[in-house]
Amino acid sequence: MNPLWKLRESDTEVATPEKVEGQWPSLIGKLLAARGFTQPQEVEKLLFPKLVDLKDPLLLKGMSQALERLGQAYLNKEKICIYADFDLDGTSGLALLKTGMQALGFTEVLHYQPKRLSEGYGFHAAAVEELKSQGVSLIITVDVGITAHAAIDKARELGVDVILTDHHLPAETLPQAYVIINPNQGTCESGLGYLCGAGVAFYLLRGLKRYFHDHAELPKNNWDLKEVLDYFTIGTLTDMVPLVDDNRVLVKHGLVKLAETKRAGLRALLEELDLQDRALTSQDVAIRFAPKLNALSRMESGILPIDIFLLDDVSKARDMVRQVMKNNSTRVQLQSDAETEAQELLKEWPHKDFVFVASPNFHRGVVGLIATKLTQVYNKPAFVGSVGDDGMIVGSARLPQGQEACLVEAMGSAAELMSRFGGHSAAAGFEIAETKVAQFVDRLSGHFSDLREKPKPLEIFYDVQASLPEVSASLMKWYDFVGPFGAGFAIPLIHFSNIQILSKRELKGGHLRLKLFDPDSNATMEALLFTPTPRQVETLHTVPGFYDILGELQWNYFAGQKTIQILIRDLKAMS
Repeated sequence: MNPLWKLRESDTEVATPEKVEGQWPSLIGKLLAARGFTQPQEVEKLLFPKLVDLKDPLLLKGMSQALERLGQAYLNKEKICIYADFDLDGTSGLALLKTGMQALGFTEVLHYQPKRLSEGYGFHAAAVEELKSQGVSLIITVDVGITAHAAIDKARELGVDVILTDHHLPAETLPQAYVIINPNQGTCESGLGYLCGAGVAFYLLRGLKRYFHDHAELPKNNWDLKEVLDYFTIGTLTDMVPLVDDNRVLVKHGLVKLAETKRAGLRALLEELDLQDRALTSQDVAIRFAPKLNALSRMESGILPIDIFLLDDVSKARDMVRQVMKNNSTRVQLQSDAETEAQELLKEWPHKDFVFVASPNFHRGVVGLIATKLTQVYNKPAFVGSVGDDGMIVGSARLPQGQEACLVEAMGSAAELMSRFGGHSAAAGFEIAETKVAQFVDRLSGHFSDLREKPKPLEIFYDVQASLPEVSASLMKWYDFVGPFGAGFAIPLIHFSNIQILSKRELKGGHLRLKLFDPDSNATMEALLFTPTPRQVETLHTVPGFYDILGELQWNYFAGQKTIQILIRDLKAMS
């Protein structure tokens, strides 16, 4: 079923706000109006967000109790451990919280992250026992723990207090931690439910800095919270939480901080990717920068993302980054091989509402990436698992963009069949015995068929219609300034009509580079089509002539030159 293109309707155009020097391109006013920004004051707040407008961290339920406990831990010189999830959200939260606590004067701060492959996701009771044996009396979790009853119970038994910070959706019964800070627990009225795990950790750090300032018995210093906005930005963009309100304010400032970072590991990776000495976009971080770091935890090669985050030795940083790139190359090959096998295995798949595939050949570290790819190919929820030697399947599930469903609810229909499961509505993980897969698939089939009234095409909303000559350096300046873009504030899509394709060239990985031509103006522009779907490939090969194109605008940096190109999201032959 072909995607349905829809224009974001708006019959107005926003006037240039007073704070803006000069006149902006007409397309920018139309774009903002399409997003619902119709008043100059709304636009000013969008374009010039202020850190002073951030919500008070004390709005988070449990914050006051957590700050008092941390103040007590400082005065008593207790050994503290930050226990964080292994993904980049957890790692970013760990890095910012540890950096900030040490800057405030804490000296006994350890950190612990479970290994993705050998330990798996979660706050583990065995780790609590190990930390207790090391003399830890207080654990702060980051991006994990909201369903970890066993680990919390073990901590209580051993006399270890746990400040549980998380953002994942809780179950009906909460763990009996010393205190829980989670904006998505039902009784929290902070309005900060859009924060990721690193975001919650940042708000704890904001509260802690204020608490130290307000209490005479605690030390004072001028350390600036903006110093860890690079970490906050990486965590927020990679966890794909909504870029709204405080998230947008902090990421807008954080992208500047990341571009200027002096941290040896992050700086070395920026240089390796040729991202140094220029403004960074949210797409640079989420698509080019972060996956290289994620490959470290996926492959468990010895170096972990936190090692890169906290490194302060420039020469070691270069060596580590070489290992980062080597790991990423391995990850890319494993992912490519698995995607090919998955699509081969699904050729005879009988269910119309979802896909499920598992294989011992799938590396556990890439099952989430394979699931994402399958949602793009089939436009259906995808469940992908790696079969272990013990007959257990560890997997990930993903929901297609724009589809209304909840993966956690879907798996909840088969809860008793699984060893564990959890996550978000659009991205989740699971573990199940291979012997129970048939029953699991039957339950999923029943769940999704109950949701189905009739097949719905994927809807792609675009913001404005334009011609190639309207895409200029002046437009791009404003286009970038309207950002950052991400979940909840999608990168603008532009509809170009009556376009011819002068040439197409296949790149490594199956991507396509196209040269577009507008016959009305004789304008040309380079374009990229990443991982084209079978439908798009067929359209390009069998339907010559004129095309409608939906695309994002972006800068292409190559050989010291900076040019504009279109990243094609979809295309179809003009009727």
